[in-house]
Amino acid sequence: MPEAVDVVHALYREFFERGVRYFFPDATLAVLSPVAELKPSLVVYGRSDGGVELEWMGTRYHLDCVGGRPFSEEQLRLLGAIGSVHSVRYRSIFSANSASASFAFFEGLPEDRYVSAFLDHTPYLDEENVPGHPDVVANAIEVLRESSLLTYENRRISTGVILTGSDAHSGHTNGDMPHGVLRYTNSLVSIKSFHRLCDGLQTVFLVDPDGMLIDLVDMREFSRSHERFPLPAPSPQRYLNHSLATLNSGHICLVLTPNGEIKIFAEGVQVFNFLEGRWHLTDLVEKYRTFQKAVADLALAERLFTAALNLAEHRRGGLFVILDDPESAGELISAPDLLESNVPVESNKGQIHYLLRHKNVLTLELSILQSVARVDGSIVLNRDGTLRAFGAILRNAGEHVTAEDGGRTTAAVHASRFGPVLKISEDGSIGFYQNAVRVWEI
Repeated sequence: MPEAVDVVHALYREFFERGVRYFFPDATLAVLSPVAELKPSLVVYGRSDGGVELEWMGTRYHLDCVGGRPFSEEQLRLLGAIGSVHSVRYRSIFSANSASASFAFFEGLPEDRYVSAFLDHTPYLDEENVPGHPDVVANAIEVLRESSLLTYENRRISTGVILTGSDAHSGHTNGDMPHGVLRYTNSLVSIKSFHRLCDGLQTVFLVDPDGMLIDLVDMREFSRSHERFPLPAPSPQRYLNHSLATLNSGHICLVLTPNGEIKIFAEGVQVFNFLEGRWHLTDLVEKYRTFQKAVADLALAERLFTAALNLAEHRRGGLFVILDDPESAGELISAPDLLESNVPVESNKGQIHYLLRHKNVLTLELSILQSVARVDGSIVLNRDGTLRAFGAILRNAGEHVTAEDGGRTTAAVHASRFGPVLKISEDGSIGFYQNAVRVWEI
């Protein structure tokens, strides 16, 4: 029935387009032309303008880059994951394998499958047949999704799991598996004591490459062997051990936080978070690299980026402004707000300026920097890290610059004309601004 096959092809083009638009809402996906060969596999071509062209199911698309920036390696990897998921699903329709093997790849939300395929491509490697390997990552995501809907003693559930890499030594072999070992799937959610065993911060479950729940581990001890290795990007202190545990190990760590957010760590960084009803690719390494380049001083970039991550985790707002030219401070900050000002002190804040006068961000304890950043207003500093102002209301940044996110965004855009700016919002997001443009957001 050619008509029925055409309908299937059209559906899978639509499914693919939805997947791309889900993760790249600010990019434009345009159909260019049909191609001669109709294949259920994705082909990606780079373009000189930073965008990409995609071939899928007999159609060529153009996906433009956002803000003039080329697609990063992780973004291209995510595009490949979307194609892999739909390729497997399409092939399963015409597969002679058992129905159960085919149905397994249609379970759960499509976006969860894209995240899973990004993190572990193993279930999607066989391009000729329908893979039989269980999708361990997708199962773990489903466990956390269902757990996020529950409460324990009127508090939301927090939990976590480490999925061990296929080449890693978890401490167990098939011969010494725990008696009665269970598979880590959503069937565990109905066990009352399940969520009392770990909190996702200090303790997490351990799952082997076959998806079996084999242990309960302490995060600090589990990550200790990786402490001597540098992370590819800073981590918030709360999840430092989670990042370390996945460094050079092939492990994947998933955490459900008390506010209902799902965080996923792999390769030493947080790679995804599920917040406010949708998945976000953090692309943390590339974004940190962009910020480093703008700041130029690697130590200063690391200190400010780490402080911003910690503030965001605690849902505290803040604004860091790095002046390109120290002499421009007077254009951005009123004289009484400058730490080195000789203007007679009238405000209560001004009376304690001496505590931070001549201080440098690079020598301040991180906890002190974060405490100072919580004062309403902005922290302004020179490129060498010298503090110029804290809690400052920026001049000409709008009539109503307050701690509200709208006011802070206005201040960030205005201040970025004077140098790089990191904006931390109370909803947990972080934005980097330069030359009056938002370069990226986490």
